[in-house]
Amino acid sequence: MDPARAMRLLAEDADDLEVISAALQDALARIGDIHWEPRGRRLTIAVNRFRWEAAEGAHERVRAAVQLGGVMGVKARNLRPEARDAVVQLLAVTFEPGEAPGGVITFAFADGADLAAQVECIDAALADLSAPWTTPRTPAHGG
Repeated sequence: MDPARAMRLLAEDADDLEVISAALQDALARIGDIHWEPRGRRLTIAVNRFRWEAAEGAHERVRAAVQLGGVMGVKARNLRPEARDAVVQLLAVTFEPGEAPGGVITFAFADGADLAAQVECIDAALADLSAPWTTPRTPAHGG
């Protein structure tokens, strides 16, 4: 992987998290690639991220991971953990403030699924893990 092309982002506030959300829009993940570590208080999701920042006309994906720290609990809706090979499409990552500096970070997926992580504070990282590869199409959004 060319380190100059690899994305690495950190988020410590809601504005930073919006940047990570934009980079993750239309990422694809297998349910089996969502890992909640209660003892380590970490939530990690491995994805195939569409490279929206690639040159115009380029249709590329890259293997990436997003990790949240300080996670106190996770709740899923319409995600079946036993369907490990099922693929979900990430639409957005949002933050709902709670008792400062904590709150809930929600990963919203297509078809009404979501994953909500109760966090002490915003502590998120996104990193590309592979070289990009060509994909046949750009994600489309119905309207």
